Amino acid sequence: MTTASSSVSSGRVTGKVAFVTGAGRGIGRATAIMLAQHGAKVAVADRDADVAQEVVDTIESMGGAAALAVVDVADEDGVRQVIGEVVDRWNRIDVLVNCAGLAGIQKPIHEVTTAEYDRVMDVNVRGIFHTTKYAIPAMTNGGSVINFSSIYGLVGGASAESPYSVYQASKGAVLGMSRGDAMMYASQGIRVNSICPGFIDTPMVAGFLERTGDAAAARTAAAALHPLGDLGEPDDIAYGVLYLASDESKFVTGTALVIDGGMTAA
Repeated sequence: MTTASSSVSSGRVTGKVAFVTGAGRGIGRATAIMLAQHGAKVAVADRDADVAQEVVDTIESMGGAAALAVVDVADEDGVRQVIGEVVDRWNRIDVLVNCAGLAGIQKPIHEVTTAEYDRVMDVNVRGIFHTTKYAIPAMTNGGSVINFSSIYGLVGGASAESPYSVYQASKGAVLGMSRGDAMMYASQGIRVNSICPGFIDTPMVAGFLERTGDAAAARTAAAALHPLGDLGEPDDIAYGVLYLASDESKFVTGTALVIDGGMTAA
């Protein structure tokens, strides 16, 4: 649940059109609502129509503007269609937030099947390729692309108990794509950055903790990895997105914003 104001303000992204993937739950949900609270029109993109519609309803109940965009980001034709519908409705896209992602396969690499590998890459990497490919031409007056990587795109985190090397490979790819696109589109006034969260209290992380067999102990251990002493909340990340989406970050591109409670500094 977001902790920001429950009504729309004349805020930091007033008048911008945002397309947010993975917007039905967790960080994506918090991001969509926060951008709307600060004045953006938000396309709520998720493959689960029910949870996405709940976010649309929440935004509209605050007096904000939202549109439902049901799509699996791994489906190129679907992405092209929904982005076209958003452009038809609001004429452009100013902010693209690529939050949709899979936690990955909890197996050592020698046990991962090609199909399992492909599914993680299809969502975490190819999905960003699809949305960027079709959103960039709709950024007619500059724009901001915000891609979700992870602290595990920066450092290795696998262990015998929690091997996630395929996930880490996908998140490292996101960082490389973001830097390359930042250079490619800078001359058009389009900024491209990534965000690297630590462990955030979301359904995805809750699922990971459950799969350890002792969720309470796993949560305590995960919290202890962060020098600030706890898991982050979705709004902690959404505020970072808000900054990168706003004109306050007009001189920021090609960077990775790490929001991890100090975990990678320890």
